[in-house]
Amino acid sequence: MQALLDVILPVFLVIGFGYVAVWQNLFPLAGVDAVMRFAQSIAIPCLLFLAISQIDMRASFDPGLLLSFYGAATICFISGVLGAKLLFKRGIEDAIAIGFCCLFSNSVLLGLQITERAYGPEVLSANFAIIAFHAPFCYLLGISTMEIARARGSALGGAGRKVLRAVTHNGLFIGISLGFVWNVAGLPLPTALHDGLTMISRAALPAALFALGGVLYQYRPEGDFRTIAMICAIGLILHPSLTYLFGTASALPQDSFRPAVITAAMAPGVNAYLFANMYGRARRVAASSVLVATALSLLTTWVWLHIL
Repeated sequence: MQALLDVILPVFLVIGFGYVAVWQNLFPLAGVDAVMRFAQSIAIPCLLFLAISQIDMRASFDPGLLLSFYGAATICFISGVLGAKLLFKRGIEDAIAIGFCCLFSNSVLLGLQITERAYGPEVLSANFAIIAFHAPFCYLLGISTMEIARARGSALGGAGRKVLRAVTHNGLFIGISLGFVWNVAGLPLPTALHDGLTMISRAALPAALFALGGVLYQYRPEGDFRTIAMICAIGLILHPSLTYLFGTASALPQDSFRPAVITAAMAPGVNAYLFANMYGRARRVAASSVLVATALSLLTTWVWLHIL
């Protein structure tokens, strides 16, 4: 119970403040969108740039960590696609959008906050290693699969360009890429620049969590509740369970193992809805899944913290 109160509840209270503020017209929905754009396009990229530019590459980018997390994520994506197609008789494009919901855990807004509160900032290098590949990997897998399905045997045409554009125009990817370049080049970070970026990055997660609450207010639990239940089960139970299994098999050290499992246990991020909206497929299911899974993760994350 203490873990719930000290680690998880403060994070979800900030989300709740954003939800209630929009619900009660204390904060405009347009303002929430602006705060989220600031967080995702400026503040979080600054946070990731600072982290990646100063991270110890050899110590942080453990192949076992990445294989454990992303191997589990890939299985969850396939499970979501097959479940939607075979169990719920959805079309292949709907099924891929649903599979993407099972793939894309909220690694930044929830994963970073809960890991830091549970285990301290010294273990966050594992989170940053996962985040460094998260958007590129997920969008590459999701968009490539969708474009192949849409082509249905004809020429894929601009599929590669769509994948490249979706990844390289992502603010998180830009911040991470610049951080990698700075790190590899061994460039010093001027004090004024470091302090300025630090000031911006301190606002990143609180602002993003507040805005997430406001964004979630827009999503009403609609659509096929059995499909939503499947997404929640895969994202909140199967993904962390597989990551736990693979991490144990590869003998991951605790400082990598626990952040990997906690990140895998996070609800689908807003990107899950953005992907569905981009293709106009399974949008109600995706939106409802983000809302329902985020609420359920308040309890499931508590369970995983006890297990770990």
